[in-house]
Amino acid sequence: MSPADQDPAFEVLSSELRFTGNVISVRTDQVRMPDGSVAAREVVVHPGAVAILALDADDQVVLVRQYRHPIHQHLLELPAGLLDVDGEPALVGAQRELYEEAGLRAARWSVLVDLHTSPGMTDEAIRVFLARDLTEVGSDERFAAEHEEVTMTVERRPLDHLAAQVLTGELTNATTVAGIMAATWARQRDWQDLRPPDAAWPARPDRAGHNPS
Repeated sequence: MSPADQDPAFEVLSSELRFTGNVISVRTDQVRMPDGSVAAREVVVHPGAVAILALDADDQVVLVRQYRHPIHQHLLELPAGLLDVDGEPALVGAQRELYEEAGLRAARWSVLVDLHTSPGMTDEAIRVFLARDLTEVGSDERFAAEHEEVTMTVERRPLDHLAAQVLTGELTNATTVAGIMAATWARQRDWQDLRPPDAAWPARPDRAGHNPS
């Protein structure tokens, strides 16, 4: 967020960088509150990410099961990844992640939903795309996985079944939950309200744009 976008009622008086890691950094802002007091607010600075709800011709969603170290669990999730390539549009990042994690390409893309994952502590923003008209990548084109992705598995489940699993608490990845429920609603409206894949993205305005290919 640029200074021009900030609410003048919550003036940032100073910022101090506390930590810089491989993906995130943490800073402390001193913020003047509307009552005149000053409060410290820690902010996790995140590059942003994309996720893909890839839906096949049988209304099945492509999912990956991946180990997530902070909670020491394998979670069933939508394919997703960081916006960690300089200047790469969100759509191109999503296409790359679908290829790398699921071995798929898609002919039709739309914006499904935009998220702030935890705005009380981080500026992380995620754009979830709907990908349709899927084709498998040939075995000779497969991406070589590393780190946690070495044990990642890919599976497909019906969209209706996944929506039910959201409501029973079996699926807990926030981006996956949002994508599934948004897709369930959008399908009922025959996908007519979805935005184009290069739609404006206020949270990451530099990442919205056309696929250069």
